[in-house]
Amino acid sequence: MQGSEILKEDGEESVIDAGIIVAAQKVEHYEIASYGSVRTFAQLLGKDKSADLLQATLDEESEANELLNKLAEDIVNPEALMEPELVGASSER
Repeated sequence: MQGSEILKEDGEESVIDAGIIVAAQKVEHYEIASYGSVRTFAQLLGKDKSADLLQATLDEESEANELLNKLAEDIVNPEALMEPELVGASSER
């Protein structure tokens, strides 16, 4: 499910927020894989300046992913787990 589809869903705001983070991380992972692959091709072709720029972009995408992880783990997911429909599910772990 994409972020725009998640926004149309009914439900508790914190659960929707968690879904939005999942969708955003899917995009980040796709971008990380893509930039990593293209950077490697640039290195193999001897295009060092391009490889350096791609590495910088890859670093930015990795940092964005880490920020999303921290947001999810520290704030959004714990809030979502407090929603009544999920309280029983969290104790089943």
